[in-house]
Amino acid sequence: MSLKSIPVRAVSMLECGSCGSGAPIDEHFCPQCSRILALSRHGDYFTFFGLDQALMIDPQDLERRFRQLSRQFHPDFFYNAPSSERLASLERSSYLNDAYRVLRNLPSRIEYLLSLEGLPPITTEPSSRVQVPADLLEEVFALNEELDEIRELRKSGADPQLVRARLASAQEPIERKRDAHEQQLSQLSASWDALPADAAADRRAVLTALREQLLERNYINNLLATIAHEAKQIGD
Repeated sequence: MSLKSIPVRAVSMLECGSCGSGAPIDEHFCPQCSRILALSRHGDYFTFFGLDQALMIDPQDLERRFRQLSRQFHPDFFYNAPSSERLASLERSSYLNDAYRVLRNLPSRIEYLLSLEGLPPITTEPSSRVQVPADLLEEVFALNEELDEIRELRKSGADPQLVRARLASAQEPIERKRDAHEQQLSQLSASWDALPADAAADRRAVLTALREQLLERNYINNLLATIAHEAKQIGD
């Protein structure tokens, strides 16, 4: 049973190991014999869920699809099935969990789309090559100066409540930057979804902008992690 509710891009075919019939790559069970299909290595997470390669996914719809597929692939249903079908249920269950983990939040969904479209993943970006984004420079300088003063206060035995207040004040502009950044990611994602498939130049430009936004997002999160680390150093 397919969960697909709307047509998606043209799909490849795979062969059913039970009856030999051809089946679309985005089907989970053979249309002819209804046996579970071996997992193809030529699909992607979006296709597996029966979705277009869109970034603004309805989380409730994704959750519904995940739960329905989880039930369909559950190994208990294939306990007495041939070994090939038991293996297929395990593989599809594992792949389903991986796909859901990636698609359920926007940043990881974007990074996955970047990999599908041939752009280098963010995780492979050497830290030595990641420069401070220009629009973050002022906040970074101000934060570093404030953290130096906070460390000096802490080491001098200042009242922990005072140190925490200073740290919270330093955190506020970075959090505002993060919130604004999340909005920008959503706007760019909506722009990607609205582009026609033949607008190659525009699609590439949006993908590049999304990648730059993810790099900046990681930098912002690193700043917040630094603040969190400083907070742990403050005594009672």
